[in-house]
This record gives sequence, C-alpha cells and structure tokens, in this order.
Amino acid sequence: MQGGTQPRLEDFAGSWCITRRIDDHRAGSVLHFEGDAQFTPSGGGLDYAETGMLRGLGTAPIQATRRYRWEPRGAAIAVFFEDGRQFHEFSPAERPIAAHWCDPDSYRVRYDFSAWPVWSCRWSVDGPRKNYTMQSRYHRG
Repeated sequence: MQGGTQPRLEDFAGSWCITRRIDDHRAGSVLHFEGDAQFTPSGGGLDYAETGMLRGLGTAPIQATRRYRWEPRGAAIAVFFEDGRQFHEFSPAERPIAAHWCDPDSYRVRYDFSAWPVWSCRWSVDGPRKNYTMQSRYHRG
C-alpha cells in the first residue's frame, strides 16, 4: 500500500517509529515524546504497545508506555483501553475522526492517512481538568 491509499486494520501490523508533541495549554508547557509502537496480531485484532521517552524543558526525561487493543468493526476500527473499555472508533476510509467523553473532559481525534504509510493523529482535549493538544506522527522504522 502506498501514499494516499486508506489503510485497513491489518496494514498497521508491525513496528512503527513515533514522534509526538504535547502542548499543555493550561500549564503553558510543551512535551516531546520519541519512541516505538508495535501492532501485534492477536485474536482477529491488533495489540498496540508503545514505549519511549517523554521530555520537557527543565525536567528529567521519563519512560512512557501505553497499550491499546485495535479491532475490526465493519469498515471501521474500534480502539479499546488495555482493560477492555471502549475508547473510540474511526473509519480510515470515510471519516477518520472520533470523540471520547471522559467525565468531565472531552477528547477529540483526527487521523490523517493521506501520506500512508506515514500517518498521524491529532488529539484535542478540553475540560475543567485538561486542556492540551497532542500531535503524533508514525512512520515505519
């Protein structure tokens, strides 16, 4: 699959390099993450495991990890937290946007697959506890 083609769930399988920028509008700080993600086929879906270093100006780097589960849902992809709760769902071909309500904060994401196999996602998080944007870029390592 080459640039401009919309990926299917199985196209994500394998290793990816990640760069991420987190703009915390409330704290007025910027954090940067560099790491790797692995999508591992399992039970008809993909287990997502991410690890890397999170850095901010004037702070010591910290190891950061996250895990999700991606599963097919028709033409869409359903994303679940590690504990099995549904996080969000998006369609790579039709409408690569989604939202998640985590009371009292609202999470909105837009995926961009226009340069596949390079892809990105942009999260906007707003609410009384959080106010940040997070831009992640993925490419094959």
